Formats: sequence, C-alpha cells, structure tokens
Amino acid sequence: MYPISLGDDGAELRPLEPSRAEELLANIDRGREFVGRYIALPDVVTDLESSRAYLMAYAEKAAANAGRIYGIWTGGKLVGGVLFRTMDVEQGTAEAGCWLEPSAVGKGLVTRAARVIIDWAVEELGIHRVEWRAAAANEASIAVARRLGMTKDGVLRESYLYRGKRHDIEIWSVLAPEWRATEQLPRHHA
Repeated sequence: MYPISLGDDGAELRPLEPSRAEELLANIDRGREFVGRYIALPDVVTDLESSRAYLMAYAEKAAANAGRIYGIWTGGKLVGGVLFRTMDVEQGTAEAGCWLEPSAVGKGLVTRAARVIIDWAVEELGIHRVEWRAAAANEASIAVARRLGMTKDGVLRESYLYRGKRHDIEIWSVLAPEWRATEQLPRHHA
C-alpha cells in the first residue's frame, strides 16, 4: 500500500516509523525555527534519542489505534508530515495536524496528505469527526483547514501556553457526511 503518491510531482506519503528517526531529526533541523513558530515539535525532537522516542510513542499510539504519524517525502527527502495527534475510534473522533519544512511550503503537500489520512480515518476506521487545531496566528494551517472543507467551531482563547506566551487556538472540524460530500467534488492538485 505504501508509499502513496500525492500527485504528479512525485511527492509520497508513508508511515513515519521509529527507523526513520534520523530523517525526522534532519527534517526538523532544516525547519526548526519555521516549524517552531506555532508548534512544539522542534522542542520535543532535539536529537536522535528524542526523535526515536517521539516516533516510538506514535508507534505505540498506532498499535492502540490512538494516533498515527505519516511522513511526506519529495525527491526522496522527508520534508514534513501529517498525523492524528489523538484518535478515539470508539467515540469516532480524531485530531489531525501537520508540520512542513520551509523548502516544501506552497506546493499543497499538507492538504494533499491530510486528504489521504482523513479519507482513510473516515472510510476505514469509521471516524465521524476530525478536528484541526491551529494557533489563531497560524494562517497557513488555517488555510489547510479551509481547503479541507472544515468548519470553524470556535476559538479557545489564550488556551495554549507556548514559549512563555498564551495563544488563542482555533478549532476546525469536518464530520464524516460533510467529508464524503466534499470528496465527491473534483480535486485540483496544487
């Protein structure tokens, strides 16, 4: 099944397994400041040991059907990823997220990859509600939520303490019937 093609530009999506810890660390190192503007991943993945531990935690989540992490590769290089930070199959809910190094921005990679994993979660796992949480200032992430056909549910005011500052977090979501309806529309690859 893997890798999954993300379009004509050769981009691919694959599970990001613990054996890829060096690649993840290199990816985060290339985008440490950029990625770290809004999310804590660069604060968590700081060396090979922490990179491996992060991926092991997701391997355990995957085994328990409580989360998943996937890498986005272009030209054989890991440039970012999409993930289900949380997943509750019994309740039918999941929270999706992403990161991308600067060299890969503006090509629609996250949107294309998120479509693949959301479609899988809805159709294969029976997930009913997929959430997308983003700092209110993170315009790129909010744009992805919009492109995915999500609806803004609201704002958790100053709910996220990050690097000494409180941030508003926007919550976006798509429900399975909405997802299925939008998935019938023609897709335009970025």
